[in-house]
This record gives sequence, C-alpha cells and structure tokens, in this order.
Amino acid sequence: MEEYLHVFSMRIALFVEGAAVVLAAWGAVSAFAAILRLAVKPASHGARKAVWRNFGMWLLLALEFELAADIIRSVISPSWQDIGELAAIAVVRTFLNYFLEKDLEHAADEPAEVAA
Repeated sequence: MEEYLHVFSMRIALFVEGAAVVLAAWGAVSAFAAILRLAVKPASHGARKAVWRNFGMWLLLALEFELAADIIRSVISPSWQDIGELAAIAVVRTFLNYFLEKDLEHAADEPAEVAA
C-alpha cells in the first residue's frame, strides 16, 4: 500500500511541478508581449512597472507551486536526507518569495512617473 501512495504522490508532485512551469512560462510570455507592446507604443515608466509587477506575481505563484511539489514528494516515508533537502529548498524558496513580494509591495506603493 505504501508503494502505491508513493507512486501516487510522485505523480501528483509531477503534475504540480508542471503547473508551476506553465505558470512561470505564461507570466514570461505575457510580460514579453506587454514589453513588445510598450516598445511599439511607448508609455510611462508606470506602465513598465505594472508589467514587472504582473510578471513578479506569476513568478511568486510558480514558486509556491514548486514548494508544494517538493512537500508532496517528501510526504511518504522521507529519509533524513530528504527532510534536509526539503528544508534547504524551502528556505531558499521562502527567501526568494519574501524578497520578491517585498519588491512588489514597494513598487505598488510608489507613485507612477510620467515619461518625459
């Protein structure tokens, strides 16, 4: 029974990891398209910041999905090495999430500048 749970959790983790890839890719493609639109029709600095904030939100969401996939992988009979690896990954991803979220909050609080 434990082997079936292990296989099931690995498949779920792979699905969640795939969702993270799709989210990050979608954010990158939409940000790239928005930057191309801004290159054709220049706008204010605030418009570029809005693109960056939107892209940052997609990256934050993808990071959360990646962390969830790592947690799912380590749920069934983890070894001490698995737990240590998960802890290291969780610390790095939490660190990235925290500072990216702070940057996004700071960018949202700044007034939009008008292009000269």
